[in-house]
Amino acid sequence: MNAGLLTLMGIGDSLGKIGSAIMQPLYWAVSGLIVLFHKLFSFFMNPDSGLTWTLAIVLLTCFIRLLMMPLYAKQLNSSRAMQSIQPKVEELQKKYGSDRERLGQETMKLYNEEGVNPASSCLPLLIQLPIFWALFRVLSSAASDRNVHGYWLQRSPEITASLSHADLFGAKLSGTFWPLTGGFGATQGFALALAILMTGLMFVQQLHMLKRNMPPAAQTGPMAQQQKMMLYMFPLMYLFGGMAMPIGVLLYWLATNIWTMAQQYVIIRNYPTPGTPAYIEWEERMKEQGKDPREIERARQNRGRKHPRASNKTAQAKTDENGRTVVSRQSTQRTTVRRDDSDRQTVVRRQPSRQTRATRKKK
Repeated sequence: MNAGLLTLMGIGDSLGKIGSAIMQPLYWAVSGLIVLFHKLFSFFMNPDSGLTWTLAIVLLTCFIRLLMMPLYAKQLNSSRAMQSIQPKVEELQKKYGSDRERLGQETMKLYNEEGVNPASSCLPLLIQLPIFWALFRVLSSAASDRNVHGYWLQRSPEITASLSHADLFGAKLSGTFWPLTGGFGATQGFALALAILMTGLMFVQQLHMLKRNMPPAAQTGPMAQQQKMMLYMFPLMYLFGGMAMPIGVLLYWLATNIWTMAQQYVIIRNYPTPGTPAYIEWEERMKEQGKDPREIERARQNRGRKHPRASNKTAQAKTDENGRTVVSRQSTQRTTVRRDDSDRQTVVRRQPSRQTRATRKKK
């Protein structure tokens, strides 16, 4: 048993080292960006001011989210394409519901015919998670000035010390709400306010999504109950988790929530899910502008599909009047003929007759 436990511990340690090695390039990039943005604001602001570091964190968040916009757009188009074929998927489920193997085969066949890849909507999210984790680790370690992650912060201890000692409204950016060993002061009050504000924004964001961008059919049943539970559970998890986070990390989370909320508002207003209240309002706006909502929606769905590739069918070989194969290469006809009854074959090449440019254009 001890040997098995040691083996598992060794495997876990190896996986941890592999994960750390994979994250090093992201730590390098994130630390370089935050040092760069801090130096930009330091030209006209106090380098050790908490406001300088707050603006650097906010600018870092906005820059990362801008880089991820193409991934988000790809995820949106893939989700829209999946929604467009959902009725066909439901028909297959009714037809082959008892035969799981046949259902899987027919579903994959449908995806191939429609040019839809279900993994396309998940891939952007999987790419975003390591980036957000790198942001969290770099900011958290720099704010606490312990086991700092990122090359550019490690080689600049004075910048790391500036971040860990900076304060905003009397609260240190490296400070946390827990533990309350020193009593309830400015740091605890500011951290609590940020955690509550962050939690409130997340709750409003999810509620807006459920009310405006969810079809009526999806608001009933077991899945709807789970979504309503997550509406309250996720914000509470963020609230209690935020109590143990440095204020610098809470500022990053708050900036991320504000960006996500604004982005979601734009998406729901201009790219709503079909069958939702937001989609009905969007249709009315498009009709008032003289546009066809169905054509716009069809074009959006096609963006999430893979266009079928051109077929690689081999062209039929050309033959002359005697049935012999004619090969055309660089405007030269090559015909293989047999001169006598022997097995020897002779290749006869004929240059094409001269033609005027006008004659070639007619062809």
